[in-house]
Amino acid sequence: MSPSGSPSPSASPSPSAPSEGEAAAPRARAGETPGAGPQDAVPEPPATPAYMRPHPPQTAAYMQPQSALQQRQQQQWQQWQAQQHWQQQRRQKAMEPPAWRAGVRPAPPARIRTASLWAVLATALLSALFLGDGLGLNLLIVSVPAALAAFFAAQAAGRRPRPWTLLWGLGGLALLAVPALRDAGWPTFLAVLSALALGSLALHGSRSWAGVLIGSVGIVGSLVPGVAWGWRGMRERANGSRDRWGPVIRTAAIAVGLLVVFGALFVSADAAFAELLGKLVPDVSVGDGPWRFLLFLLGLIGALAAARTAAAPHQWDKARIKPGRARKRLEWAVPLIVLNLLFAAFIGVQLAVLLRGYAAVLDETDLPIAEYARQGFWQLLWATLLTIVVIAFAKRWAPRGGARDQLLVRCVLGVLCLLTLVVVASALGRMNMYVDEYGLTRLRISVAAMELWLGVVVALIMVAGVFGARWLPRAVAASAGAAVLAFGLASPDALVAERNVARYEKHGTIDVEYLQDLSADAVPALDTLPEPLRSCALDAVREGLDEDDPWYATSRGEQRALDLLKRRPLDEQAAQCRHLPPDDNGDDYR
Repeated sequence: MSPSGSPSPSASPSPSAPSEGEAAAPRARAGETPGAGPQDAVPEPPATPAYMRPHPPQTAAYMQPQSALQQRQQQQWQQWQAQQHWQQQRRQKAMEPPAWRAGVRPAPPARIRTASLWAVLATALLSALFLGDGLGLNLLIVSVPAALAAFFAAQAAGRRPRPWTLLWGLGGLALLAVPALRDAGWPTFLAVLSALALGSLALHGSRSWAGVLIGSVGIVGSLVPGVAWGWRGMRERANGSRDRWGPVIRTAAIAVGLLVVFGALFVSADAAFAELLGKLVPDVSVGDGPWRFLLFLLGLIGALAAARTAAAPHQWDKARIKPGRARKRLEWAVPLIVLNLLFAAFIGVQLAVLLRGYAAVLDETDLPIAEYARQGFWQLLWATLLTIVVIAFAKRWAPRGGARDQLLVRCVLGVLCLLTLVVVASALGRMNMYVDEYGLTRLRISVAAMELWLGVVVALIMVAGVFGARWLPRAVAASAGAAVLAFGLASPDALVAERNVARYEKHGTIDVEYLQDLSADAVPALDTLPEPLRSCALDAVREGLDEDDPWYATSRGEQRALDLLKRRPLDEQAAQCRHLPPDDNGDDYR
């Protein structure tokens, strides 16, 4: 072996020395060419760069604390990143609507139609002109263009009226006739509130319990979106048709100017025409400007909300209520059967009382008949209401195993409903007994009407148990609207006055002080009282009447009262309610 590392020609190969082929293989792997000299050898590249090589053994002990520190810092960094990711996911989840809300969200509405815009504008103008003087026929007048705005918007969205939609809409308009016919404020309030609820149902077209309950107030959610939708539609039309707005504005200005000029001339020329025009046209003054402007905004926003809801209503029927966990037959049926037995025992006692007569029972209990009737009515009213709640929860947790479970549910709940109807009849009988003793009042007739409607609801539940409950939510809502309409048209104040006048003719006692708080609807009945009771009872009602009220803010009850008081003026001395005889208890009528 020569110093250069290559074998000499004279040397004999040793067994341990590599052959020429074996020596060429490492050179080839090292990037050398076979037969090349050592000066041509290429060094083998390192496996890793120098800056990435591990530290020498002598520095490993010095670097160990820094590596542990870096490891802790890396763990803290990873924890901070995980916390930030979790918070970001939580914020995104909070911003996203719930699953039930995403299902009921409507599609974006189409651009508002020109016909809807004109109807909305008419609603706003009529609200500003007519609603500032009171309630009467003006509510019905204002609601017509608002309904037309919703109709045009629904028609543009491809929605067609269905039977229930027509029922809700016509029912709402019928309820608005109550302020035009009756003067009493509390039936008017119930009628207006129910009209808004039925109108909202007509716009949504709901049929499930969630749809009926939420859809009756769902129009409130369209107040702000409705304004934005209407403004966007007006802006798009203004940008696309600027040349057409000029002639429209000029035409309207010329028409208004002609009406003002020639109307003023005709008014000054004929007193009869001036009086007629003064009764027909609203009296608008500069001082009423802020109030009229507020009414204009209310009418505008309300009509836009109705049109926006009709164009793209929320699908509240898709908000599914998760059914309750079905209970076992014994666990579900035993409490209800016990309740049925309690109802049956109470009804049995009532039948025994009816057969023996109330006089015998009152002698045993030492209770006055009025106290016995009054206490029993309120308890039975609450019992009826709570029974409906019990039926709702029992239906939610009822067993659903098959036909036998369905039969069990129908039998148990059917018996409970039937017994509840008997309780309703008993409550109404007690109220009638109390009214015979102490007369009829607004509170008594209201709670009696409430009890009667609850009995109708129980009857509807019984029918639904036989024929299916798909129609039950809408039937309950329709019965509520019909009850409010019948209550308003029946004129509760007139009924109160008639019942108290009949009681006076029978027993000779009457509470004149209470009758003074009644509305003009009670005037025809109170007009039949003898003097000085008549003038004393009607004096306060006369003070609340105003002959100068416009026709659209005067109800039929008010007009009839004015006519009666004109034909038979009150005795001013008797109207002071002096020298009246005391009642049976020694109290003065005042």
